[in-house]
Amino acid sequence: MSTSLSAPGAASGRPLTADAGPLALCAREPRVPAERLVAEMVPPPRFDAVRFDTYEPDPAQPSQAEAVTVLSGFAAGLGGAHASGSGKRRWFGRGAKPAAAAGPRGVYLDGGYGVGKTHLLASLWHATPAEPALKAFGTFVELTNLVGALGFQQTVQTLGHHRLLCIDEFELDDPGDTVLVSSLLSRLVEQGVALAATSNTLPGKLGEGRFAAADFLREIQGLSAHFRPLRIDGQDYRHRGLPQAPAPFSDEQVTKAAYATEGASLDDFPGLLEHLARVHPSRYGALTDGITAVCLTGVGPVPDQSTALRLVVLADRLYDREIPVLASGAPFDGLFSDDMLNGGYRKKYFRAISRLTALARDAKPLVSQ
Repeated sequence: MSTSLSAPGAASGRPLTADAGPLALCAREPRVPAERLVAEMVPPPRFDAVRFDTYEPDPAQPSQAEAVTVLSGFAAGLGGAHASGSGKRRWFGRGAKPAAAAGPRGVYLDGGYGVGKTHLLASLWHATPAEPALKAFGTFVELTNLVGALGFQQTVQTLGHHRLLCIDEFELDDPGDTVLVSSLLSRLVEQGVALAATSNTLPGKLGEGRFAAADFLREIQGLSAHFRPLRIDGQDYRHRGLPQAPAPFSDEQVTKAAYATEGASLDDFPGLLEHLARVHPSRYGALTDGITAVCLTGVGPVPDQSTALRLVVLADRLYDREIPVLASGAPFDGLFSDDMLNGGYRKKYFRAISRLTALARDAKPLVSQ
């Protein structure tokens, strides 16, 4: 699948050479065709090789080992024919309508950031005995973007033939998305699709501390019935036993590293935040195509919540693709204000800090000692 990029030399998707100088993400305006959105509904590169046996439960947190056991059994139970009974795809709604599944048709992994929920969700996808074309994996944002690209009915037809749909970082950020996803998942359950999701909150708690919480809770009460909640306790594994993240570097060090690193990008942080407002979040993954390291100068606190939420999405895409982030300015734990870190989106912001810190640690070798 192709992606068009407005920056000269970027359409090929190949990393730029160091001799050509770093690319600016701000110069890229990717156009992502709908078929790419469907084809990319698989675990991201960081989770290509993860399996249940590569997950390392914390001995002090028995819920982690229990989650592996429960999910392994759930995957094994998805073998055999599709829940419609035929094991064959039913196009355009033809054929007998399958009976609604009794009881929950999914599992819901609840826990704080960094306890390995995405690792377990991707392991479930890999362990489910079905060909990749019959399994889908994507973030909540990617799922809503897919509906926007294909339309609701076509999305139901496309995903309704699947054995499993995995939704990472299940979030309900506005009432419109709440109704949309609630309706979509209800239709997919009727089609016999099994569901699995991760989130930082229990299904009945989504939306608390956010605008129009009553609207969220009214919709979620029906939605949560589709899932068996599975609590996973623990500390952030990304920083468990690891040295403190490196302090920000100087502008000169970051710029020098960008020019010396093949395929690196170089951007001024305030300018990048402005650019993100002009690119739809569904394209942030394509924005990083061919990039081997992201270098940022002048990192500082984000000015408002809309900007902060866009940065969260970019941090997720960079983390998924294992792209190191080298930065000057303020440390990443100073990106979000106290009001943001105490508000309804606080778990998103803490996840972003955690992931950016891990990527900053990965970027440290780029700076010449």
